[in-house]
Amino acid sequence: MPTPFPGMDPYLEDPRLWQDVHTRLITAIGNDLGPRLSPDYVVSVEARTYISLLEPDSLLGRPDVVVAGQYPPLRSSQPNGGGVAVLEPLAVTVPIADETTERYLEIRDAEYGYVVTVIEVLSPDNKRPGSRGHSEYLAKRETVLSTRTSLVEIDLLRGGQRPPIRGKAPDSDYRIVIVRGWERPKALLYPFDVQDPIPAIPIPLERGADEPLLDLNALLHRLYDQAVYNLRINYRQPPVPPFNETDAGWAAEMMKVDK
Repeated sequence: MPTPFPGMDPYLEDPRLWQDVHTRLITAIGNDLGPRLSPDYVVSVEARTYISLLEPDSLLGRPDVVVAGQYPPLRSSQPNGGGVAVLEPLAVTVPIADETTERYLEIRDAEYGYVVTVIEVLSPDNKRPGSRGHSEYLAKRETVLSTRTSLVEIDLLRGGQRPPIRGKAPDSDYRIVIVRGWERPKALLYPFDVQDPIPAIPIPLERGADEPLLDLNALLHRLYDQAVYNLRINYRQPPVPPFNETDAGWAAEMMKVDK
């Protein structure tokens, strides 16, 4: 059963699914581009790992994080009418350390091995101010943009704070930013909404080289079918984050469920 949405399926943004979606999508993009860029370029899946402290509201969708059960509070004890008073403790929470691995793509020159283009698909941590994932990603982004390496930044998440760009950008649900290394600080912005198909985008290589077109919409929809996400999604519940009023009515019609 295909996704009922014409472009990005907002139910795939659910924290319980996103890590799986992210890994599969990165791999699918690499598999699509690799044969088309051969023999001049190679595409590799790379990873960065960092330790972050999860707050209680970040535990949703983290099945690999063990959370201790709550124990009943100790009671004060006064044996034989005397003894030492025992204060009942208060229930509190502490941040939990979690190791996060984020994958991205590098397109390298096949002969000399230098990085030509970096392709990033943003994760929720990349868009959560104050988090380790946010600071790590912005530092990596700044490093890439300080070189002649091109950057393709794919944001398929409606929530969180987007990485900065200069100039006024339209308010959209999703966006893709393409920075050709030799055109900085100029960049291409592709804004689109939940009701739109994901636009096909050019993948910059070296200056003067033909740029292959990446059909993200077709890739994501094929991935949806291959992963059988329809069996893991309850379309009768609102997505995370929820729709606005306009999109909620439209989505109900698309999914053919009661509003």
